[in-house]
Amino acid sequence: MLTQQEKDFIRYWAANRLRRKKVVTQFLIGIPIGLAFVIPIVINFVSGWYKRAQMEANSQDFNPVVLLVALLLIVGFTAIFYQRHQWDQYEQRYRELLAREDRENTPAPVPNPADSSPSQDLQQKAGKN
Repeated sequence: MLTQQEKDFIRYWAANRLRRKKVVTQFLIGIPIGLAFVIPIVINFVSGWYKRAQMEANSQDFNPVVLLVALLLIVGFTAIFYQRHQWDQYEQRYRELLAREDRENTPAPVPNPADSSPSQDLQQKAGKN
């Protein structure tokens, strides 16, 4: 028997699964996860505790646009990847609950005593009957 929480999840996911699959929605919802990766990188870069990175940042070859693009790519990739993974997990749970609900709602087949067992079939084929 499904619990009330599982029934609520089935109703919620049936209504929202297609909306949550869109890339734009996944990106917007996943931005905080992406920022959780980027903010420590920026703090590490700005703090200057890693002297070699600080020397590289102060050189003439350093282009801040490259760093900005890299940080945006990290945010975007992490946000979309995390949300897709979460969508797959919810979809799997949804399908498992639907299968369990169908299994509980369909009656179990009644065994027919007229059917022979597999061992009897093998004995008949072998000629030992």
